[in-house]
Amino acid sequence: MSANERYEVVVVGSGAGGGVIAGELAERGRRVLLLEAGPHRTAADFTRWEAHASADIWWPMRFAVPARDPSQPALPIIGGRCVGGTTTINTKVALRATQHEFDKWHTGTGMVNDAGEPFGPNDLAPHYERVEQQLGIRERADWTENLRMIARAFEAVGEELEPVMSYTDENCMKCGSCLQGCPTNAGKSTQNTYIHRQWAIGRLELRANCFVDRVLIEDGPDGPQATGVAYTDGEGRAHTVAADAVVVAGGALNTPQVLWRSGLTNPMIGRHLGFHPASFVFGLFDEPQDAHRVYPISGHCMSHQRDEDGGFILEALSVQDPIGFATGLCDENGPVWGEKLNRACRQYRHWIGLLLMVNDDNNGWIELDEDGNERILTDFQPHELKRREAGAELAARVLRAAGAKEILWSGPSCTHIQGGCPMGPDPARSVVDIHGESHEVARLFVGDGSLVPRTLSVNPSLTIMALATRVADRIHADPKGYLQGQAALAA
Repeated sequence: MSANERYEVVVVGSGAGGGVIAGELAERGRRVLLLEAGPHRTAADFTRWEAHASADIWWPMRFAVPARDPSQPALPIIGGRCVGGTTTINTKVALRATQHEFDKWHTGTGMVNDAGEPFGPNDLAPHYERVEQQLGIRERADWTENLRMIARAFEAVGEELEPVMSYTDENCMKCGSCLQGCPTNAGKSTQNTYIHRQWAIGRLELRANCFVDRVLIEDGPDGPQATGVAYTDGEGRAHTVAADAVVVAGGALNTPQVLWRSGLTNPMIGRHLGFHPASFVFGLFDEPQDAHRVYPISGHCMSHQRDEDGGFILEALSVQDPIGFATGLCDENGPVWGEKLNRACRQYRHWIGLLLMVNDDNNGWIELDEDGNERILTDFQPHELKRREAGAELAARVLRAAGAKEILWSGPSCTHIQGGCPMGPDPARSVVDIHGESHEVARLFVGDGSLVPRTLSVNPSLTIMALATRVADRIHADPKGYLQGQAALAA
């Protein structure tokens, strides 16, 4: 691992974006190095012990804090820091973006297709199809009785609960602990699919516990161009690797920081972050429900998905693992403490949770202070807060219709952060072009959730993977002649 190493493509980050790009390019014969900041863990390491998982395969907890209104809550941000990234610790829900979401992309950054027309579902459809086939997307209609009870309650209040699509297989044992890593490999993370398929046969080089300090940039014939990366391994040793092209896919919070450390100055870097705030609404039932022993997201109510219809989605049915449940409980007075908390925890098996996800308007951003420390900031507007109130009210109505005798909820959190390096044709409104290549530095691509111009209303992982296949297609086609090919590398 020295400065004389050379690859066609170096990919930084192995999640929904980077894992797909690395796997796709390796399958097509490109010489690819995949660098991941976290450890390489497999199903044998996933034990449902949430305290261990959060320390081993999550990024240390980060918080988005209100920039102007201190009465707004801080948002804890959960993300995977391991091979497979957040796809290793998410619930594997697989939903396509809809037309109204693509409309937001065009409004936000002028996002267009190769023909210069507004980018829409048809432009991403073949990429969605490739990912869905690779992951074996299936409908989760294997509902338990408690979920069917909740579905009837949705009907009672004039709503509908529909099965979700997911990238899980029949090995799913419905243990409910997807956030701790899947112990049966039923969850088709990028590690289990794109990465391991190529790594196991020697087509892809994977290095875990490697922190990328910066992208190496030199002057080229047409301006600055990426020439490799500098990284530090798990032993603290510094390395440089040369590459014909570099893909940064460290996630919406980390990718902007890599670009800043590399000297990029586009003012849109780190801007227009969307947090897709989520919270649980819990109902307490007389009989045990064991909602922690189901596939966590088997059904969803989509009738309020569009901003004009409410701007939220409800998903069912789930209760967090015990630590997450106990530390997040709230009532009308704020966090629950003392005897009320003790009683709620003793009745853990009796709670059913509905997950509320709220549309936001990408009013967040990330910045670095003078010491280089990150600051993640939110600025939710009154109409965004009203969406959460409306969604929580509907969730409580559903739970009461199902027979819940008490309602509690969790504070908001963020698991679907998007934006920060949005794609678009105009450098004044975007960080990368419509193919993911930096407006500022040639041969430098972004390939993760930071590409998304405006936050999706659904779990974004399928869309991020589809965008990643599109970026991989572009790199492999190599219309600008960046890649030297195997013969040149061998020489």
